[in-house]
Amino acid sequence: MSPPLLRFDHRERLAMAAIPDITETERWVIQTTLKERYGREVPYDLADADVRLHPSDRELTPCPVIYWRGDDGCHFLIFKSGERSYRCQFYYEAYKQMGTGVDEYDDLTECAVALLQAQADYAAEQRGDLPARGR
Repeated sequence: MSPPLLRFDHRERLAMAAIPDITETERWVIQTTLKERYGREVPYDLADADVRLHPSDRELTPCPVIYWRGDDGCHFLIFKSGERSYRCQFYYEAYKQMGTGVDEYDDLTECAVALLQAQADYAAEQRGDLPARGR
């Protein structure tokens, strides 16, 4: 009798595989992007977070995270959710987290730039420099 054939869909395979750590290249991308935005070196931290990769997942998956804090007190997070897969959010208060409107990026530079732009737009709306969008 042969052993049973196990089949997994893409999401199950992704969740079962360990998500790789942040690489030196990814760190360079973040350092360069932040220096371009702020005109100086911006300290950031590397951490881990337990993330539900898909709404149907019951288990949380540990993901590497890049975190920094903006000059105005805004917190920024980029989650590495797979090989060349990134998610992002920013917040001023932990109960009100915001993002870019894109669930996942396959390019870290695009993710970081979109996150910084979304936060800049939000800050401008709060100051009254831009008309508020429905959030």
